[in-house]
Amino acid sequence: MSPRASDAPQRVIDAAAQMLARVGLNATSIREVTKLADAPLGSTYHHFPGGKQELLAKATTLAGDKVEALLLELLREGAVPGLERFLEMWRERLLRSQFRAGCPVLAAAVEEPVEAVASQPRAAAAEVFARWQGHLAQAFIGDGHAPEQAAGLASLVIASVEGAVAMSRALQDIAPFDQVAAQLLKAARAG
Repeated sequence: MSPRASDAPQRVIDAAAQMLARVGLNATSIREVTKLADAPLGSTYHHFPGGKQELLAKATTLAGDKVEALLLELLREGAVPGLERFLEMWRERLLRSQFRAGCPVLAAAVEEPVEAVASQPRAAAAEVFARWQGHLAQAFIGDGHAPEQAAGLASLVIASVEGAVAMSRALQDIAPFDQVAAQLLKAARAG
């Protein structure tokens, strides 16, 4: 088996996460994902026997894991400096993608699958959001916030960043993101 073929499942998961970020859950098709991943369609169904739901759940988890790793690295500097750098990263992503790329985890969370099945991607998104919230809360506690306040602030950060990304994409303007980022940093420093 060639090295290219052996990494096909990972390429497919990566491509699915990219498509989730750009076009959302229902517009992401296995056929288009395999084209983007340069992977054989038949082997995709072999590696993901649960079909689109399984693939998009894995893509959601992968995207969440990548953000989690980055977030943990940034939060080592402290909650506020880590949050500042995290917000800068999202701002750059929006501008670099010309407002085409959003968060694949949010896409998995907000769209109901066309198929009448339980949403594996939404369940994966819920788990990812809970992990992010936990890490942020711990960082805010480390910076002196009371535990209850830290948990609320962490939820505020996640919900606000996700909403600001969505607004900026819709308006094709960075202003909503910048406004939200400034308010989040003010709230984080107030602890």
